[in-house]
Amino acid sequence: MNLTSRLPNVGTNIFTIMSQMAVDHNAINLGQGFPDFTPDPVLMELVNKAMHEGHNQYAPMSGIPALRAQISQKIESLYGHKYDVDHEVTVTAGATEALMSSLLSLVHPGDEVIVIEPFYDLYIPVIQLAGGVPVVVSMEAPTTENPRYRVDWQRVEDSITQKTRLLVVNFPHNPTGIVMTNADLDAIERLVHKYGIFLLSDEVYEHITFDGLKHLSLSMRPALVENSIVVSSFGKTYHTTGWKMGYCTAPKAITTEIRKVHQFTVFTTSSPFQYALAQFMSNPLPYTQLADFYEKRRDYLADGLKSTRFKPLPCDGTFFLIADYSDISDQSELEFARWLTTKHGVTTIPVSAFYQDPSDTRSNHQLVRLCFAKQDQTLDKALDRLAKI
Repeated sequence: MNLTSRLPNVGTNIFTIMSQMAVDHNAINLGQGFPDFTPDPVLMELVNKAMHEGHNQYAPMSGIPALRAQISQKIESLYGHKYDVDHEVTVTAGATEALMSSLLSLVHPGDEVIVIEPFYDLYIPVIQLAGGVPVVVSMEAPTTENPRYRVDWQRVEDSITQKTRLLVVNFPHNPTGIVMTNADLDAIERLVHKYGIFLLSDEVYEHITFDGLKHLSLSMRPALVENSIVVSSFGKTYHTTGWKMGYCTAPKAITTEIRKVHQFTVFTTSSPFQYALAQFMSNPLPYTQLADFYEKRRDYLADGLKSTRFKPLPCDGTFFLIADYSDISDQSELEFARWLTTKHGVTTIPVSAFYQDPSDTRSNHQLVRLCFAKQDQTLDKALDRLAKI
């Protein structure tokens, strides 16, 4: 029997490769995006309590009502839109499953899906699994005059055809660290009004924005809500990436389709985690104070890089910082990231890995992504090594 791959162009992803290199070379891993500090002890105790209280069997497919209610309440308090607890909120196995179930539910064979580059590596393979056609639109890369990435919405509109089904957006943006502005929301609203396309909004870093900037969710705009799926992550919010807990919100008709895929993908998610999160979410401080916590981490890394030959770019959100290495090397981003790991013991992620063709010169701007969701001692060790280059 001949085996034909559904994803012939997909191999081991860059995060796995670089993390393995970090292990092999005893490097400090600032590449993969996971915190190296423990979750709140109160939250961990609530998980233990839920287990001892007997919450160890299947939870309802869409998530326990108490957790869905807390999600709906949080969104209403932050963004002003109230999602129906029973029909518009679904608890998922991380944001990954929320994104996958959403794409598989909305994208039909031949549909075009616009993805803005650089992008998280899940989007295109899932679009292809659904039989869709990814249409990649590149952001404007940073320049000396404007050191932030930026979306050219006219370029996005020019990519819309009669086959366009969906636009995927991600703010706060991984890997560039830019955040949504009102001008961005206005542009997206015009596109939806003009073309009637659906939106998938990856908002997993919604609580991590800096310098007084507030996250602008698609949930804030009534004209967008009816066409939008919004995805978020408990892992990013509560330092629990290994729990794989997330959720998505959408109008009832869209949620019905998402749940059809969700029930045959994972059916439901961890019961004790759900009960624990439902109780923990009743206190908003852990997520309302998260931005201040990570802003200190960002500043710590950015200030430390000033004693190196790296040039940090502005970071408005997420727990990633992009650094320019053009004063050090003219290598491609992947070559430089490998060299940095093997010769200097610090692992980063090449920003080119977030492009459709990482080897293309247009994908290489001499930039690497560093994760600052790390303890001081971890960042100190990394900065000490980087300063010696």
